Amino acid sequence: MTIRIGTRKSKLAMWQAEFVAEELNNRGINVKLVPIETKGDKVLDVSIAKIGSKGVFTEELEQMLENGDIDIAVHSAKDLQSELPAGFEILAFSEREKENDVLISKDKSLKIHTDGEPFKVGTSSTRRVAMLAHYFPRISVVEVRGNLQTRIRKMEEGLCDALLLAYAGVARMGYDELINQELPLDIFTPAVGQGSLAIEIAASLHEEKKNAVRKAINHRETELKLIAERAYLRKLQGGCSIPAFANAKISDDQLILQAGIFSLDGKKFVRQSASGPVDEPLALGENLGERILSIGGREILDRIREEL
Repeated sequence: MTIRIGTRKSKLAMWQAEFVAEELNNRGINVKLVPIETKGDKVLDVSIAKIGSKGVFTEELEQMLENGDIDIAVHSAKDLQSELPAGFEILAFSEREKENDVLISKDKSLKIHTDGEPFKVGTSSTRRVAMLAHYFPRISVVEVRGNLQTRIRKMEEGLCDALLLAYAGVARMGYDELINQELPLDIFTPAVGQGSLAIEIAASLHEEKKNAVRKAINHRETELKLIAERAYLRKLQGGCSIPAFANAKISDDQLILQAGIFSLDGKKFVRQSASGPVDEPLALGENLGERILSIGGREILDRIREEL
């Protein structure tokens, strides 16, 4: 049996695909990597929100899954839309890396503080832009897109003083020495799925391959957390271009979900938390999503859709 793995071509995406390949190899399964460029990789002069939030990094890979050119697609879970097209499913989630955002810079003196010196931070995330605007308005923001190496090069060329990124990608690429600050989860609550890899398949994939991949890759505790987070985002009908956030934890057989949404300018936000049985993640995410919508989230979302 050979599993054909579809992936984006960036160094981080290739690292992720090679990680999955190694896990499969360790179980005696042959693999073949199939790298491609997606729309989100090609269009770098337009924000993700303007390109369209659904399928920016996944559409081409889904086409290959549907055609049978690949067996599985490896994504950063945070890049995968909250509602998959008909005929596709998520087969597995890898064990989650630390999910925090981090500030990286060559200048070790730079830190995000309410009373610190102002400086320019590069990011392409509407969530991070809104959180900076709300909590740290002295910090200015510069749009920076591209793979991790491209963003670092742009920072070094003077486009910005620092970058705000996910810890997972920075660590996987070996840039730990550039980390100035790890941002707290209660303020910079991460994007849905941040830190985990998602394995997407066409529902028609042969059961033998499905079972082999799921057994090798899926981390059940991470899966429960991400089912809750993704159910929340799906209730908002949100993609990766809206400033929504969610983060689930497990404690004493309870699943605890903190989630919310900011307006694009960071002036308005709703943040709530809820808990429930660990084996009912879908209901927890959906119920919290409905509560967020009912206490102001719907109005924030309507305004975001008008502005994007």
